Amino acid sequence: MKFTLIICTYMRPKPLQTLLQSVTKQIVYPNEILIVDGSRNDETKEMLKQNLFENLHYFKVDDSNRGLTKQRNFGIKNVSQTSEIVCFLDDDTILDKNYFKNLLETYTIHPNALGVGGYITNEISWTKITENTKPSATSFVYDGWFRKEPLRFRLRKKLGLLDDTKPCYLPSFAHGRSVSFLPPTDKIYPVELFMGGVSSFKKEVLDKTKFATYFEGYGLYEDADFTLRVSKFGKLYVNTTAKLEHHHDVAGRPNQYQYGKMVVKNGWYVWRVKYPKPSLKARIQWNLTTLFLAFLRFTNIFTQSKKKEAFTEASGRFFAWFSLWFQKPKIKN
Repeated sequence: MKFTLIICTYMRPKPLQTLLQSVTKQIVYPNEILIVDGSRNDETKEMLKQNLFENLHYFKVDDSNRGLTKQRNFGIKNVSQTSEIVCFLDDDTILDKNYFKNLLETYTIHPNALGVGGYITNEISWTKITENTKPSATSFVYDGWFRKEPLRFRLRKKLGLLDDTKPCYLPSFAHGRSVSFLPPTDKIYPVELFMGGVSSFKKEVLDKTKFATYFEGYGLYEDADFTLRVSKFGKLYVNTTAKLEHHHDVAGRPNQYQYGKMVVKNGWYVWRVKYPKPSLKARIQWNLTTLFLAFLRFTNIFTQSKKKEAFTEASGRFFAWFSLWFQKPKIKN
């Protein structure tokens, strides 16, 4: 099964080098690697000149193609016609040596799969339920495993702002559980959304469906938008044996105020992609949950050391929520 790896990068030469070094250790190596670089300097280009990687093709894009979604669409246009699968990776990830092997095997096990997501191992601590290890009242339990339930989910449950929708499915009022709520069972789970930075799709899907240019720049939630649209006409899966680590690099990220605005506005956009005409109850729940999460972020001023970041992000969330009453994004399906 021939496959292409696309890595969209911005001002992160060192994390990218670490990722590519992990790619060289793969049991199954990509038939082509496309680096789509939106950096405003040549440090990434110089790093790649000094470190040669097999089957790698480098593209430096200008302002017209800069930004995560635009860079991904640029990469898709340059994929070889012989490729069957296209993989995407964030430039600050590190792969287990079996990552591509296990990811690609999913398409053999499930021939109906249009896309398959990988599984990040270093962000959440899970424990298997046994006679001697039982979950506590503050645990989230799923498929025989448990992890710590985040405070925001515990409080939402008490306020009636949380339902039993499975991880990687979007509730009627959005604000669902991500891939991080799937346990490390080595199983393959059917889903309707997963992270774009650890994803793969059949090339035939990408020939017909592109990443939405609404999500400019940092592109928060562009992956949720894309996978929700794809899941309307086919099956998606997450393979928990396709393992990798995600080491969040701060370079290239927006300031906290802009991030807060993205959380709300982009979150609203993704919600309406899945539910164009939500019920009155779902609308009320979405607004109450959004305001609650903004308020909870504001309280971090008193509970965390990074007080300025908490204040600016909360401000961005409140501003975006207020602005949605006057101007809503136009949904592009």
